[in-house]
Amino acid sequence: MNHSVSRTKSPLNLIRWLEYHWATPAYGGWVLIGIALSFFGAATNTMAGWLYVLSGMLLSLLGLNFVVAINTLKKLQIKHLAIASVSAGDELTVSLKINNPTQKNKTLISIIEHIPPTLGKEIKHNIETLPPGQEILLTAYLQTNNRGIYHWDYLSLRTAAPFGLFYCSRYYQVKTSAIVYPHILTLQNCPLIDNLGQEEARKRDSNQVYNHATEGVTKALRQYRYGDPIRLIHWRTSARLGELQVRELETITGGEEITICLDNSGDWDKQDFENAVIAVASMYCYASRQQLEVKVWIGDMGLIHGRKVTLETLAGVNYGGIMKNNIPQLPLIWISNNSNYLNSLPLGSRYFLFNKDIVSSSLKGIIYDSENSLVSQLQKHLQ
Repeated sequence: MNHSVSRTKSPLNLIRWLEYHWATPAYGGWVLIGIALSFFGAATNTMAGWLYVLSGMLLSLLGLNFVVAINTLKKLQIKHLAIASVSAGDELTVSLKINNPTQKNKTLISIIEHIPPTLGKEIKHNIETLPPGQEILLTAYLQTNNRGIYHWDYLSLRTAAPFGLFYCSRYYQVKTSAIVYPHILTLQNCPLIDNLGQEEARKRDSNQVYNHATEGVTKALRQYRYGDPIRLIHWRTSARLGELQVRELETITGGEEITICLDNSGDWDKQDFENAVIAVASMYCYASRQQLEVKVWIGDMGLIHGRKVTLETLAGVNYGGIMKNNIPQLPLIWISNNSNYLNSLPLGSRYFLFNKDIVSSSLKGIIYDSENSLVSQLQKHLQ
């Protein structure tokens, strides 16, 4: 991305262009230029040598500041440290490392980091001096309010070293990104998740018999590992192979695998959708703390696995997508502003609806109420 200002007829834009490509006089510089030219004009009229000397000294001082200001911003090495992801409401730590590989001091440098406006105002740092071969770490803390995936790729440096007579600015391309997860609510309980799928589990258990002793549904055999129950040893195979072999039994669970579904299709109220994303993230983290196998399904993305990937996806998800994936056919938690899908959800599912116009359904769930806090609603009994 080119951040240089294009050349136009506007005097202000011309001065800015000169500042970012060469250097432009500060107020004091313009005054000194005027005085030097006055002395030079007087000298040509009077032929007084001392006036030539004064004008020459002033012009030399201006020229020195011009050259030093330009060289101060050359050959600096700048990079961002990786920005750790945080949840909305926490502080984002942005660290910048600047190295001076030259043999000269770099002094009086201002650094402006142009971050996305939704993250706050631009970050400003000031460096008094950066010795040769040294590096400095600059850190800023940003208070985050909104989830999102933020990218920015440049910053600007400015100096008027050493006398403040000329300003010189340069853009440096330093790409970086920051991920702000949705706000995570601390849930003491969550009826939407607790005992999810009980109906399905009871139905299945009434038709299946599972024996946890030496007989059962054997999925595979593997080598014995320390801590494996003796009752799972397959003695016949162990005797034939000369080493202990253990049965891997098919595990039948009721409600231990959780799928949280976010229907992001259609037109949502912006605040309702933000609360829906917060609800998904909070329930996901709650289920993880309960050591349940939990996945998230999003209408236009499908199933998402893994904590980091899930939270990053929720940080960037938007509404208005088109549902491209089939709804999982296991008991799930359905979060939507559309109640039309309720009767097609698997037995034992739960819902959290952001729409009071609900169709008749045998499923239990919660209807969002904007008058009450989200955390209290996620912890209340199901209807």
